Amino acid sequence: MSEPIRLQKWLAEAGLCSRREGERWIEAGRVKVNGIVVTTLGTKVDKKDKIVVDGKPLPPKRAERTVVLALNKPVGRICTKKDPEGRPTIFELLGRGHPRLISVGRLDINSEGLLLLSNDGDLVHKLTHPSSEIPRVYRVRVHGRVSEDFLAKIKAGVLLEDGHTGELEVALDGVQGANSWLTLTLREGRNRLIRRIFKQFEMDVSRLIRISYGGIELGDVARGTWRSLSGPEIKYLMKTVSKDRK
Repeated sequence: MSEPIRLQKWLAEAGLCSRREGERWIEAGRVKVNGIVVTTLGTKVDKKDKIVVDGKPLPPKRAERTVVLALNKPVGRICTKKDPEGRPTIFELLGRGHPRLISVGRLDINSEGLLLLSNDGDLVHKLTHPSSEIPRVYRVRVHGRVSEDFLAKIKAGVLLEDGHTGELEVALDGVQGANSWLTLTLREGRNRLIRRIFKQFEMDVSRLIRISYGGIELGDVARGTWRSLSGPEIKYLMKTVSKDRK
């Protein structure tokens, strides 16, 4: 007999959402367990419980295999499934025939590059949770010439309104006219973090491309297209987020 698990984890493992999104659903009163609205995040459930989300019964826990896609997001698309303003979304690029997919974090509308999507809500949660410190690598184009002194300041970390970034990995790749290209590695997913870092130094980011997430590379995936990760790549991601990784 299966052990009871937290309701938000059950929702994630059913492929409906990430754990964080599941927590928001619970707090908003969208989830019922055995006919009763549940708003407590510590609630545990097992296979005998009847779970309903937005009036729709939750299907039995899936037994399907984990799917992960690597999408090359273009500028001008948002990472939500539906937009009240009618802006194009990344999910319109995927076509049909996929299981329900959740994006692993987000890229803002003006950013581009690698975006992972998966039907495994628990994997998504672990890949985005701050404690995992998953590396995300970006190519960044800024207006202006970057000095060694400036690089040293970035590497030491930057104090922002929502806290210090800690030490950062950054390297100057080259200068192109009035612009500089850098490679920057983050281990957290705060909103618009890179743009805010450079804004502290009165420098504008004119292009931002994510090229790697958790060791998975963008590679030669064409803009606006995607590829399925292989079995070994998915196992690598799972090992990366495992508490027992060495």
